[in-house]
Amino acid sequence: MMKLANLFKSRSIISRKLNHYNSTQDVFRSHSHALMSHANISTVGQKAFTNERIYAGYSVYKGKTAFSAEPVPPEFIKVDSGIRIKRQGYIMLSFSPSVGERKYDWQKKQRFALSATEVGSLIALGPAGSCEFFHDPAMKTSNAGQVRKSLSIKANPEGTGYFFSLNVVNNTLKTNERLTLPVSSAEFAVMRTSFSYALPHIMGWDRYSSQHRRYEEGTIMKGGEKTLHSEWSR
Repeated sequence: MMKLANLFKSRSIISRKLNHYNSTQDVFRSHSHALMSHANISTVGQKAFTNERIYAGYSVYKGKTAFSAEPVPPEFIKVDSGIRIKRQGYIMLSFSPSVGERKYDWQKKQRFALSATEVGSLIALGPAGSCEFFHDPAMKTSNAGQVRKSLSIKANPEGTGYFFSLNVVNNTLKTNERLTLPVSSAEFAVMRTSFSYALPHIMGWDRYSSQHRRYEEGTIMKGGEKTLHSEWSR
């Protein structure tokens, strides 16, 4: 009988300890949940966040011009034999003129889309190198020549960076806009590294290399949505 009484007593002690532990855990979870809610953090929120479009362009702000660069993925289309690229990706460069100290006119933004080959030319620039690109938005149409864009990138004489210069001639509006931007060696190094990383993605090669995994998972690659206004919008 004494052994049986001791057994019940031991079970009672263990039960009280478990109840205390569970109660402590509930308080901890409740407190943690409150902190996460206060910080607007939740597992559901994190899932929703990962499904949202991420804006992570690289920007440079100078006295006369604000500059930004953002990769745009290619668009895909489904065909009988599989999936092919409908439109090549690019890196969109944007230039906005200054209207005062640390103020820029975003409505007068000018855009220039770098193709994969043009990105390669920029990446390959040496300390004293230069390159220049010409775009005609209406090429091969009856409106060819109405708007002409040229982008030149030249190393500065001191060897401490580069000058970016975008010239846009609009014969329809009778305007001629030039936006210049001095870029330091450090800023250019960021562009070179990030552009090198983005290059396979704007070519669609990241999806090409992962196609076997996608097929195994039974998923279908969807065409990339157009996320930025075309550079030809102005």
